[in-house]
Amino acid sequence: MAIPSISSYPLPGELPANRVQWHIDPTRAVLLVHDMQDYFLRFYGADSPLLTTLIDHIARLRAWADKAGVPVVYTAQPTEQSSAERALLNDMWGPGLTTADPALQHVTAALTPAPHDTVLVKWRYSAFQRSNLQDLMRQWGRDQLVITGVYAHIGCMTTALDAFMRDIQAFMVADAVADFSEREHRMALDYVTGRCGAVVATAQVLAAGTPVDISWLRARLAPALDDNGYGPDDNLMDYGLDSLEVMNLVAELDRLGIKLSFEELAVTPTLNAWQTLLERRQAA
Repeated sequence: MAIPSISSYPLPGELPANRVQWHIDPTRAVLLVHDMQDYFLRFYGADSPLLTTLIDHIARLRAWADKAGVPVVYTAQPTEQSSAERALLNDMWGPGLTTADPALQHVTAALTPAPHDTVLVKWRYSAFQRSNLQDLMRQWGRDQLVITGVYAHIGCMTTALDAFMRDIQAFMVADAVADFSEREHRMALDYVTGRCGAVVATAQVLAAGTPVDISWLRARLAPALDDNGYGPDDNLMDYGLDSLEVMNLVAELDRLGIKLSFEELAVTPTLNAWQTLLERRQAA
């Protein structure tokens, strides 16, 4: 069986509920860019909106990792694979990458690894198999793996499961992985949340390590307000804030591990009042 031609589909917006209360800590995390080689991406086609968005999200996470001091690890399958090395993969997927077109082995140009990044040779579904990924993470003092790339229900999901069995917290970034289909993509997310890790969005990862304070609130609310000239004690409802935006804020804070209700925020909708609530809840 060969890899099929893949039609574009919308990346998930609503994520499955996580069973675990894990939160990404840049001092503990490693970013994994999984199999983003031209060989695997060609099945999406040159003009795939899905592929364009996927690469953009991973590039943003790649920049976040550099800024936050998070090590970045890539996986890349080799072109030189004997039948014995490839073994059962031949039965399932055919010969895979070959020397016929070695350029397809390259990581897509927009995500080219930097000199200080680590590139692992990928032999099996899991990035841990026949690699020193776990040893590297121990050397770096890291026990969280943020997973991006392709394909969600094969290598990405298997790597998350393998991480869990090695006592490494796995985070699959729902809108920074892609798959054969929307159905298989969602299956992978459901499996990870139910069995071995946490599912997060790109925006949540980018916020990791950023203090949720009055500056964060200003930046978060700016697109929803008519005027940015309000003071810290001004009623935000007078500047265009509506109930839907407050509910969106509650949901985003919840994803960041901060539990506040709509009612708590609605009592006094000012920056200072909300900052006080945030400080109390984060302290608790």
